[in-house]
Amino acid sequence: MSKNLTSRAEDYSKWYNELVVKADLAENSAVRGCMVIKPYGYAIWEKMQAELDRMFKETGHQNAYFPLFVPKSLFEAEEKNAEGFAKECAVVTHYRLQNDPDNEGKLRVDPEAKLEEELIVRPTSEAIIWNTYRGWIQSYRDLPILINQWANVVRWEMRTRLFLRTAEFLWQEGHTAHATKAEALVEAEQMNNVYAEFAENFMAIPVIQGVKTESERFAGAVETYCIEALMQDGKALQAGTSHFLGQNFAKAFDVKFTNNEGKLDYVWATSWGVSTRLMGALIMTHSDDKGLVLPPNLAPSQVVIVPIYKNDEQFDAITEKAEGIIKDLKDLGVSCKFDKRTTHRPGAKFAQHELQGVPLRIAIGPKDIENNTIELARRDTLTKEIVQMGGLAHTIKDLLEVIQDELYNKALNYRDEHITKVDDFETFKKVLENKTGFISAHWDGTSESEQKIKELTKATIRCIPLDNELEEGVCVYSGEPSTQRVLFAKAY
Repeated sequence: MSKNLTSRAEDYSKWYNELVVKADLAENSAVRGCMVIKPYGYAIWEKMQAELDRMFKETGHQNAYFPLFVPKSLFEAEEKNAEGFAKECAVVTHYRLQNDPDNEGKLRVDPEAKLEEELIVRPTSEAIIWNTYRGWIQSYRDLPILINQWANVVRWEMRTRLFLRTAEFLWQEGHTAHATKAEALVEAEQMNNVYAEFAENFMAIPVIQGVKTESERFAGAVETYCIEALMQDGKALQAGTSHFLGQNFAKAFDVKFTNNEGKLDYVWATSWGVSTRLMGALIMTHSDDKGLVLPPNLAPSQVVIVPIYKNDEQFDAITEKAEGIIKDLKDLGVSCKFDKRTTHRPGAKFAQHELQGVPLRIAIGPKDIENNTIELARRDTLTKEIVQMGGLAHTIKDLLEVIQDELYNKALNYRDEHITKVDDFETFKKVLENKTGFISAHWDGTSESEQKIKELTKATIRCIPLDNELEEGVCVYSGEPSTQRVLFAKAY
């Protein structure tokens, strides 16, 4: 496994693409724009899944599953949603293939097997789910409905990049139904908080919580909450969104309920989701020119033990020690792998585990057995030390917590150093091109100014921060009055 990567400074995009492939996370497939997530990459996604799933269930949500296909008429029921996703939809028009009699071995669409109604391959599931909810909801006693599904979706992207933007991707999507506007708003805000907590405590990624402008909202939403992160190249990445849908989908699908006063009303709704794009965020926030750097809370193996030996007797003695260490670590909830492959030399193993971002590496040789020590190497700082075996498991557990905290703080410092207050458009453009990062600037609240800034600089309003303070000023572009700053950035 080669570990020679293009440096981030030389070509950040190329570095990212090479790292995803060389670290055995994913690769492009035979289907345009789709990826194969390899076992190591999927193991990281499974860790993410497990933690998020636990958090969802702790907040009262249940998992369910809904169809991949959405009848076109249902998809078109909520006009803004259909319009927002129309250009990204894959559509099934026929249901059967047949052999072409004039060209042996070739298959063609059977012209007589045209579907009566075309099916949309889901880009998101609001339509099929709200059509289903209509049969589930009659009374306030049926509410709230708190459903999540783990699924794949298809958005026919023209420009794709592994994990960050693919035609098919994995995600979770929550869809909830409520009796009141207030309850639905609390739900949307709560789930955005869950995403922020996950990003910061597990991914070690600091995020800014905010709301999207009208033009950046989810199609069909009344309000879109979001978490925004900053990558090492100074570009922003939307890491998760939670939408207050109002009664839009309930009206589109005629989902009414009898409230506790005996009156008919439309149901209030939310939806929220994160995807395998989080893998891209994880890679780009922490990794370096030598490969992945994984926060311990999401590493498939938090520790790897590499034996160094010349004969079977030495190997057996090292194995006995390693098995004891693994047991002690397991008792403390730490995952550890013993790399006893005979097909790779120790140096090659070191290089692989460094490339794949294993947080801690233990090397044990014959002298370590004699001295009751091990060599402990940190992936994040690339430092090594000799450590006594006595109390090793507790030393490692404590060190993993230190690594988790330090990765977060490093990312936080970078993020905070790259939030720049700007009051004029020339400075805006200079900061965007040279320093990069988030720009905190006044905006007049109009879509015209927002669109013009995007056309001239490729920067978008990433969010209006939830903790914003009111501040009188003038729009950085138009010079019109403004009451608050928003965050601009170039983004993935």
